[in-house]
Amino acid sequence: MTQVSYYTKEGLEKLNEELHQLKSVERSKISMQIAEAREKGDLSENAEYDAAKEAQGLLELKISKLETIVANARIIDESQLDTSKALILSKVKIKNLTNNMVMEYTLVSEKEANLKEKRISVSSPIGEGLLGKSVGDIVEITIPSGKIKFEVVEISR
Repeated sequence: MTQVSYYTKEGLEKLNEELHQLKSVERSKISMQIAEAREKGDLSENAEYDAAKEAQGLLELKISKLETIVANARIIDESQLDTSKALILSKVKIKNLTNNMVMEYTLVSEKEANLKEKRISVSSPIGEGLLGKSVGDIVEITIPSGKIKFEVVEISR
């Protein structure tokens, strides 16, 4: 069963660019490596040939997975987002109730997550815990170091 994933327009463009790079550049590089290795003689004892064929198999698997993701991707219309609840592409400001530290994250798909840009995946423990919550809700989230309580302070687009 294939799973539909939701992306921003920019996120889907990045996936398409990566797919194009793999198909147009990386495929030809590996084909050249295989051809060079084949020219070196006996293929039964040719480690370069074996390595190039294995790299080709891994590349084709990556291309196949990416094609499936792109085929099942949907772009989210940010103007239609409901800001009464934390949803994908919501900016959520949360307050750690242990140390009163306030943080703001944008909830995104797994492929678009980037902690430096304060974009966390909806499938991460914090992202999953925030989904569907409203301003004022107290959320207890289990992370590797234990449980943390957060208060949802603000939700925006």
